[in-house]
Amino acid sequence: MTYQVLARKWRPRNFAALVGQEHVVRALTHALEQQRLHHAYLFTGTRGVGKTTLARILAKALNCETGITPTPCGKCAACLEIDAGRFIDLIEVDAATNTRVDEMRQLLDNSVYAPTRGRFKVYVIDEVHMLSNSAFNAMLKTLEEPPEHIKFILATTDPQKIPVTVLSRCLQFNLKQMPAAAIAGHLERVLKEEGVPAEAPALRLVAHAARGSLRDALSLVDQAIDYSAGNLTEASVRAMLGTVDTGHLLESLEAIGRGDAGAVLAIADGMEARSLSFENALGELARILHRVALAQAAPDAVPEDTPDRERILALARSLDPEDVQLYYQIALQGRQDLPLAPDEYAGFTMALMRMLAFAPVEPGAAASAGLAPRAAGAEPAAAGPRSVRTGRFDGDWPAVARALRVTGAAKQLAERSELVSFEADALELAVGSESRALADKAYVDKLKAALADHFGRPLALTVKVGAVNGRSAAAIAESERRARADSANARIDADPFVQELVAGFDATVESVKPVGEGTRS
Repeated sequence: MTYQVLARKWRPRNFAALVGQEHVVRALTHALEQQRLHHAYLFTGTRGVGKTTLARILAKALNCETGITPTPCGKCAACLEIDAGRFIDLIEVDAATNTRVDEMRQLLDNSVYAPTRGRFKVYVIDEVHMLSNSAFNAMLKTLEEPPEHIKFILATTDPQKIPVTVLSRCLQFNLKQMPAAAIAGHLERVLKEEGVPAEAPALRLVAHAARGSLRDALSLVDQAIDYSAGNLTEASVRAMLGTVDTGHLLESLEAIGRGDAGAVLAIADGMEARSLSFENALGELARILHRVALAQAAPDAVPEDTPDRERILALARSLDPEDVQLYYQIALQGRQDLPLAPDEYAGFTMALMRMLAFAPVEPGAAASAGLAPRAAGAEPAAAGPRSVRTGRFDGDWPAVARALRVTGAAKQLAERSELVSFEADALELAVGSESRALADKAYVDKLKAALADHFGRPLALTVKVGAVNGRSAAAIAESERRARADSANARIDADPFVQELVAGFDATVESVKPVGEGTRS
């Protein structure tokens, strides 16, 4: 007998068996019970969350021989044929390969004819966003005023590409990505029915690797069964997925907390010797730091069955919350930059070295590191670039404003604002009333993101509209420009040649611009 893959064998046949989409099931169940049937439905969501499966179940509910019902019998000819994929009045179209207007017109020309077997003729159009504009226009008239025997069920992973004229004619349901815990629980039930032994940590690894897709999770389980010869252990699944034992990463964080660079590099060397994936390692490191942050905010938020729970709680006690946030950002950025690194080992170790470089400053050194709160009018510490190296703000806001990697209105906000006050993790800025529009939340959020990128850690940012004193980067630049212009005017007025021209030709000096700012006339 031909083996049937788990993703097909365990495909839900009714609403009750559908996992993780209770909000959609509830709405459709009520609509079917009350016979409030729309002519067009749109299911959106990432791959493997049940869009096509839900479309087939809805087609059964509409055409079951027992009547329109949210609980199709699954035994009548219509239900069996829909499950087998051979029901003549269920027309499934892959829009990715049928994008042209001629194909859509041919499909819709047949829609005027009554169903051959069922109560409704159901058109399921998968990846509908792939249709051309002409095909959408051809479908629009039928979608707007369809015959009573027609139902459209559209599915897409990218609803942003669907014309609003089509969206407005559909009932839209957004299918959620499944939580890892729900996927792991479903896999446990499936493997129990299949008689395949599996360790709970192995199923959690598969659930995380599936990234919210139940279909991907079942496909990975099929692969894991083959890889482990029918016994899913944590070790075998880790080896198959190339994931890193969290023990290595916990040891790395513990060593970073101690400031032990030698231990950090020794752990990285051991991971390289085992040919482990450093990209996966940085992703898992971010996941651990997320759990540590949760433990710091609310220890009860870390479930009792969390692997290495005690070590995570210990890290939550030993690391400062702001350092955990910084390490998390470094792990994410390191993973993003990994393709640009000379090799994965270099990219991974540099991320860890960056965490060590941003080690907490001793309380006695706070003043020398520019950490002590200081009024905006006080003299800033000498160098702006030093702020970047230490990850700390030294009070020289104009220097930071000029150095930030930001454009547009957020750049103007940075350059036209003045520092009011600051602490270790918070800045307060002010803009004049003429720049009130720059204090919009969208621009403030962009500036806040640029600051987090600049300093390597998140900062609280407040921008108020009020009196300013000319200490913004833009005001300083304008003052310097005027000083250069005054100096240029003075030099021109004192120039003997210019004086001779003015006297001999009754000339006047219209304008003067320093070299590099324009021409002189």
